[in-house]
Amino acid sequence: MNGFLLVDKASGLTSHDVVAKVRRRFGTKKVGHAGTLDPMATGVLVLGIGDATRLLQYVVDGSKSYDATLALGKSTVTDDVEGDLLTVAPRSALEALSDLAIFESLQKQVGKILQRPSSVSAIKVGGKTGHQRVRAGEEFELPPREVTIDSIEIRSIVRSPTAIEIEISVNCSAGTYIRAIARDLGSGLGVGGHLTKLRRTLVSPFDLAECQSWEAAELIPTAVGISRILPIRELDPGELNEISFGRSIAANVGEGPVAALADNGNFVALLENRITGEKVSASPILVSMKESGL
Repeated sequence: MNGFLLVDKASGLTSHDVVAKVRRRFGTKKVGHAGTLDPMATGVLVLGIGDATRLLQYVVDGSKSYDATLALGKSTVTDDVEGDLLTVAPRSALEALSDLAIFESLQKQVGKILQRPSSVSAIKVGGKTGHQRVRAGEEFELPPREVTIDSIEIRSIVRSPTAIEIEISVNCSAGTYIRAIARDLGSGLGVGGHLTKLRRTLVSPFDLAECQSWEAAELIPTAVGISRILPIRELDPGELNEISFGRSIAANVGEGPVAALADNGNFVALLENRITGEKVSASPILVSMKESGL
């Protein structure tokens, strides 16, 4: 049982909850996911089953897209609606904020920036995740990381006496925290901000339109899934035999990892060019001969 599962995660479930349910559904412990979604968040969660779990690293590094709702006027410990309240802005401060000021402040976060992850992220410090430290009552800040935010589009701005809600669409690199965008927007405008809704719509190249619930999602064969992520190379019988013994074969065209397929169309291995002496050849960096049928 090998392949990828494209799940539209429901609110209230952790990514680990979904993995546990899929393990029971397919009767295997070998299930992993590409990129955590918080319990409040919904949308694209890419799972790998069997040998595909070893390919998830190539999915994790892909670009992401989100639809989100940010609220100005309050800041929280977790930078989202589920956290304890830290600050509340006066009504006059919210009334003084123009739509243009909100737009300009958001655009300052577009591009290659240093972003400080939320303290409740899954990043580990000293063997403990940020959210474990927060639950233990610790106060700390994670160091900033370089991320790339390609675009932030404002879809609506809705005002009330106690808050300003902004619906946005974000295209960004892996490692970007949408909660941090909300926090930094509120901080920059001096009124506090937090995330209230989040839906991931893309884990490149897998789109939300392809996803279903964990119960209904259909298994995508490893070869089909990896062919959308990496270049493909079809092996002849002689090359397949060499790979089965862990030997190198003629060099790939281009640079970076290449997914090798057997003549039956199944995924066999990942190949990467290596230099030995004066010779360049393609060496296996991951082999899955079960998929090849050997």
